[in-house]
Amino acid sequence: MTPLRMMMAAAVVALSAVPATAEKLSLNTISQYLNKLDTAKAQFTQINDDGTISTGTIYLKRPGRARFEYNAPTDALVVAGSSQVAIFDGKSNAGPQQYPLKRTPLNLILARNVNLNQAKMVVGHKYDGTATTVLAQDPQNPDIGTIELKFTSNPTELRQWIITDNAGSKTTVILGELSKGVPLRSSLFSITVAIEDWSR
Repeated sequence: MTPLRMMMAAAVVALSAVPATAEKLSLNTISQYLNKLDTAKAQFTQINDDGTISTGTIYLKRPGRARFEYNAPTDALVVAGSSQVAIFDGKSNAGPQQYPLKRTPLNLILARNVNLNQAKMVVGHKYDGTATTVLAQDPQNPDIGTIELKFTSNPTELRQWIITDNAGSKTTVILGELSKGVPLRSSLFSITVAIEDWSR
């Protein structure tokens, strides 16, 4: 997996415990859910474009902050903070690769104010009988790829996302149960602290 794909994924659910009475969620409902999601922690499973699988723990602190800690044998870390995304790859002797957060589809769910009703943001909105799927892009940067978000209802819950980068490669992130409203220290999302820890 290339660093860019890792970043885009860190950018990312088996639909367990699907409610018996599900319904299609409106874009307003999904936007409100994301805007209320201030902090969260969950286990995740990542399915890469080449079929390999990674696992780990994700930490979210909106707006603009995320951390993906990968379990062994994947030697990697992804930190989003201070409007940047830093990708640490244990196979590389160089420092982390950094990209502007706004150049990744992950920015759509980490934005301070998520509004999926923005013109040209949502390019797909469907319901399959159990989950609502929203396909979104950055209207200002449609070339960077898309993020496909999957939600269940009653209550509304984010279950999965699929990042498609500008080369057409797909990475799926399946979320375990989200622990919301958990206290998360700011240093988790500090790229400077991560660089210091990674070099030890």
